[in-house]
Amino acid sequence: MDRVVVVTGANSGIGKAAARQFAASGYHVIMACRSIERSRESRDRIVAVTGNQRVELMQLDAASGSSIQAFAAALETRYPRIDVLINNAAYVEHGRPFALGPEGIEVTFATNVLGPYRLMRQLRPMLQRSTDPRILNIGSNIIKHFFDPKVHLDLDTLHGVPEGVPEPSVYHRYCRSKMALLMVTFEMARRLESEGISCNYLHVNGAKLSRETLAKMTRGYRILGRLQSILLRKPEYMANNYYELAHNERFRGVTGVCFNDRLEIMQPGDSETASPLEQIRFPLGRSHYPAYADNRDLRQELVGVCEGTIGVKNARVVDRGGDAPPLAQIDKSQNTS
Repeated sequence: MDRVVVVTGANSGIGKAAARQFAASGYHVIMACRSIERSRESRDRIVAVTGNQRVELMQLDAASGSSIQAFAAALETRYPRIDVLINNAAYVEHGRPFALGPEGIEVTFATNVLGPYRLMRQLRPMLQRSTDPRILNIGSNIIKHFFDPKVHLDLDTLHGVPEGVPEPSVYHRYCRSKMALLMVTFEMARRLESEGISCNYLHVNGAKLSRETLAKMTRGYRILGRLQSILLRKPEYMANNYYELAHNERFRGVTGVCFNDRLEIMQPGDSETASPLEQIRFPLGRSHYPAYADNRDLRQELVGVCEGTIGVKNARVVDRGGDAPPLAQIDKSQNTS
């Protein structure tokens, strides 16, 4: 049986380009998309272009636990294993108001953090049956804001906006979700390493926006998105990185790594101890991610928050001791926008 790859959010943008490249290379591709109807044309086009009939469209709403559970159960009945899981689906609808997902969790966090976390848990048994299982979580250079020591995760608005707390902007919610995903990636890599499942994060620095993505934006943001796209690479550039990290032998067994768009391993950069020149270079360059992501206690506590939110019994929440506040209470006044 050919290698099997699951690509979430594969009906547009980089996800669609990646699904096409995997199909062209002979993979059995599962396009996990929220709307079957809107995604069917993308699937049919990939089959027509590549000649690979082993491209299957399956329904998945990454913000919904019941949808993820149903997806995993259906996948289990159809395939003996999966070899690659690419958590590409992401929610960022510029100009849209604050909203909760189907389970009462802020929809950006539910889609971009809880969704990948649940999929890693639910599909773990199928990944264990592969001889070379790989997970790739797709991030964003928006986490550069965490080089600012005043910026922290705040989870006070996960279930709504408390009275007296400013509503977090779309930009802030997306930034928070992508830093949380990096931290979850590092922690899951540590937990899955003994099972031979690699888990890495790809730092995406932008791509031309698809028509589908632009259509979700309000008019003002749509204009800005079109202007921004003039300066950005085509989705195929980053899609090739998806393929290389999932397929190339030189990445076999590599885990717990944050890669940049050149497939170089990024290093932590601590702006609090950096020189003035490094403080400028860190957010502008490709070589470093914010050292904030390396706080082991925070990472474990964030996974505990994920487990507690999805109802896992005996969720592990680390006692960080001293005068350090719980993660959900950290710096709730800060905003990255």
